[in-house]
Amino acid sequence: MKNNSRLRYFIYLSLIIIGGCTTGKNALQKGDYDASVEKSVSRLQNSPKNSEAMEVLKNAYNLALQNHLRKIEEAKMSNDLFRWESVMYDYQKINQLADDINNCPACLAIVPNPSKYITELADAKYNAAGARYNAGLDYLRENSRQAAKKAYYEFEKTLNLRPNYKDAKAKMEDAYWAAVTRVVIQPILVNSSLYKLSADYFQQQIDQYIAKYSRNKFVIFYGEAQATGQKIVPDQVLSLNFDDFVVGQTYVKERVEKLERDSVVIGETRDKKPVYGTVKATLSIFEKSISSSGLLDMSITDWKTRKLVRQQKFPGTYVWRDSWASYKGDDRALTKQQLAMTKRREQLPPPPNALFLEFTKPIYNQLVDDISYYYNNY
Repeated sequence: MKNNSRLRYFIYLSLIIIGGCTTGKNALQKGDYDASVEKSVSRLQNSPKNSEAMEVLKNAYNLALQNHLRKIEEAKMSNDLFRWESVMYDYQKINQLADDINNCPACLAIVPNPSKYITELADAKYNAAGARYNAGLDYLRENSRQAAKKAYYEFEKTLNLRPNYKDAKAKMEDAYWAAVTRVVIQPILVNSSLYKLSADYFQQQIDQYIAKYSRNKFVIFYGEAQATGQKIVPDQVLSLNFDDFVVGQTYVKERVEKLERDSVVIGETRDKKPVYGTVKATLSIFEKSISSSGLLDMSITDWKTRKLVRQQKFPGTYVWRDSWASYKGDDRALTKQQLAMTKRREQLPPPPNALFLEFTKPIYNQLVDDISYYYNNY
């Protein structure tokens, strides 16, 4: 009996707690008037005769309305340049509460005429847009790239608040081009016709990367030919040159192993019984490696001052390997793997162009990572 009483008490207590949450009573007690209105409205939409939700809505709405109106007056009297955005926010919250109540027939019996501030909200948005617009103009007057970038975002916020506010769209365009850094990438020079094809391919990879670059809208890359054709005056010039490269350094190493294996059938007796013995062989293993490497220098120069602003060097290495073997003696002394190696023949290495291209692959990865790192937050 005691256990049943405790269970009923627990269920009763749980229902009280759940009821308080769903009607908004707990939110009201904590001073979260908006949440209290939202919860009571939701409860009355599902249970129009819930007396507790009715009482909560009546008290919570009045408190929420007065709270927002107080915040609006305080914001209007403040010195905050962007105070109209706070005013706008509170008018939006008031209007949202009114919309929630108007969509709940049972709620309209409790709050027949919820307040809406349509004109006031429009005026607040207009004033907020004006504040952002003026801030953008102030940044533009500073006549610097970083200030122009800030101006761009201020005009963007202006248009989000008021899409057709004055000439904000044109000013945003002006700010963008004042903030942009134009980077011209000079083509790689390789003083060897033998590797021109591979160097051209490496250049194409870089050109494709800069064509797709979009991490920072305020940085635009141009190829040299493109910049010349469009008469672009660069802010920076990015130069790429191979300080040094070596293709086809060949190394051949021979390793000789003496092999023997016991308990191998080497014959048979007259009565056909196997004769066991030891077999021997000399295995010569040849290992050939062809190493190609280079060092790419990247330098970024300020076009106006001709000062070097960044320089990095990126190494790259590629090693082509081949191996084969030969033997003398009894092949039964060799393992299956060793025997398979003796059947291989020395392979022809890739042509120099291909070797050149291979060592540029790790260089390319380092290069684009560094370009991204430097310009992404430039």
